[in-house]
Amino acid sequence: MRLALAAAVSIPLLLAAGPGGAGPVEPGFVPGVEDLPLMPGLMAPANAAVVFDQPEGRIVESAAQGDVSAAAITAFYAQTLPQLGWHPAGNGHWAREGERLEITATRDGMGNRAETVVRFILRPQ
Repeated sequence: MRLALAAAVSIPLLLAAGPGGAGPVEPGFVPGVEDLPLMPGLMAPANAAVVFDQPEGRIVESAAQGDVSAAAITAFYAQTLPQLGWHPAGNGHWAREGERLEITATRDGMGNRAETVVRFILRPQ
């Protein structure tokens, strides 16, 4: 599922970037979402997040990748997110205090170069 915003909507766009704007973000949190842990084994490029702030709440699209299975990603977030107040809301969807989080993981590439790409979409409910 892709997030689409009408071009006529006037929302400030912020790109999350690390020092110098290049290279991967240090492990710890998903870029653009300061309270969402990044699973060990995943790395996020410095420009991996797009953040929109609007009166109804924030919209964040972020991504990370690594040589981690989709099953391991699902298990990590199923264990971690409830501790942070998130409640399951369907396959790969979570809800907390007026926000909805979607996490999808897909394998990208072939052979030794294959990695799992994880997309995080946070938006108001």
